[in-house]
Amino acid sequence: MKKSVLEFILSGLSDNNIRFLDLRKVIVDFGFNERIKGSHHIFFKSGIEEIINLQPLGNGKAKPYQVKQVRGIIMKYKLHQED
Repeated sequence: MKKSVLEFILSGLSDNNIRFLDLRKVIVDFGFNERIKGSHHIFFKSGIEEIINLQPLGNGKAKPYQVKQVRGIIMKYKLHQED
């Protein structure tokens, strides 16, 4: 069975290998609103105190520290347990 992108993000073992578009999709799927200013993708959601600001790397991957930031927010607010 293939692991989902969310499982890779939550595992913390593949922060260097998460594609930016996959990370973006996970955030949007959790109900975040997106605003784009240049290369900055800014995500916000009612009830979530933090604002997520992402920029893709030149190779289409997400920045590892930003993957870690997103994982922290998912865990803090238990977003992965909602349905």
